[in-house]
Amino acid sequence: MDNTWYHIENIETVDSPSIALYKEHLEYNIGKMVSLVDGQTDRLMPHVKTNKMPKVMQLMLKSGIQRFKASTIAEAEIAAEAGATAVLIAHQLVGPKVDRLLEMIPHYPNTEFSALLDNVDSAEELNQKAEEKGLKVQIYIDINNGMNRSGIEIGPRLDELIAYLKICKSLVLSGLHAYDGHLRDPDFELRNQQIEKGVQDVETYFDALRIDYPKAQLICGGTPSFTSHLLQEKRITSPGTCVLWDWGYGEKLTEQDFKHAALLITRIISKPTEGIITVDLGHKSVAAENPIDKRVKFLNIDGYELLSQSEEHGVIKIKEWDKYRVGDVLYGIPYHICPTINLHDEVSVIENGKKVDTWQITARKRKLNF
Repeated sequence: MDNTWYHIENIETVDSPSIALYKEHLEYNIGKMVSLVDGQTDRLMPHVKTNKMPKVMQLMLKSGIQRFKASTIAEAEIAAEAGATAVLIAHQLVGPKVDRLLEMIPHYPNTEFSALLDNVDSAEELNQKAEEKGLKVQIYIDINNGMNRSGIEIGPRLDELIAYLKICKSLVLSGLHAYDGHLRDPDFELRNQQIEKGVQDVETYFDALRIDYPKAQLICGGTPSFTSHLLQEKRITSPGTCVLWDWGYGEKLTEQDFKHAALLITRIISKPTEGIITVDLGHKSVAAENPIDKRVKFLNIDGYELLSQSEEHGVIKIKEWDKYRVGDVLYGIPYHICPTINLHDEVSVIENGKKVDTWQITARKRKLNF
């Protein structure tokens, strides 16, 4: 591949710091995701949290993908607005979010919404409120299969929850959800072994569950485990990051052939002392949860070290200091695209090497209409 594929001819129309979305790479990634499941798009439930954009949703729908996962009510709303047939909110809803979901459901009769549950108390509240509104809500039980972030472990408490759901008039058990985002070893064979070990008991329990719930579904994983779960036809896969891709997963998940579709655009704003340049890429513009050397990988400079970031500044130690001028544009791959996208309002859409459009990152907002 030409090492200058990312250059934007009309870069003067692209502000900084910002995100450039390369449409050809985006379309490639969507097509690759579909091809990995041999075109069986009913086995895909991509996560919306990475892109948060209606225009991206429309491209996925055009490819045949109809069902999605979301983290927030706003993400679920843009998916329904785009025409999704089903949206799972992969969070256990608490507080006002329960009412927001129930308010949203009647407005999108062609979209089946579902949510996660992992305890009887939450099930009781959701059932009661849904019953008061005359609604039925599809739910998936969130299984804790080792990540210890959310979910319920297989055992007596899970049996108790399923028994309780059988008496809930307004909740419909649709299946199990098991997320294994903690398993991301760079060695695919080792990662696959860890994933299969983690999901073994879940799958056994799921097979027993289908005796009483023959239409139940098993939704598994995210992008790191996508290439493992797609090998097992009974599982529905939930990749998300691969739609845009980033430096972090590109470095770890070497068996996944996705392309970088979202780059950071930044400019040199000062050369305060010899060997140092400052760019307008602070930690308000790129995810800062990782150490300073794991935030952004610049494509068009060599021999550099990102020394520090503040809110609006990034300080870089660089060789060949005389080569660079204030105003020069740098292109960078974010280490973690999901929270980076959430820091921006819009992307510049790049097609055939030029900016041709602007797309809104609509679900960056926590609340839209509901």
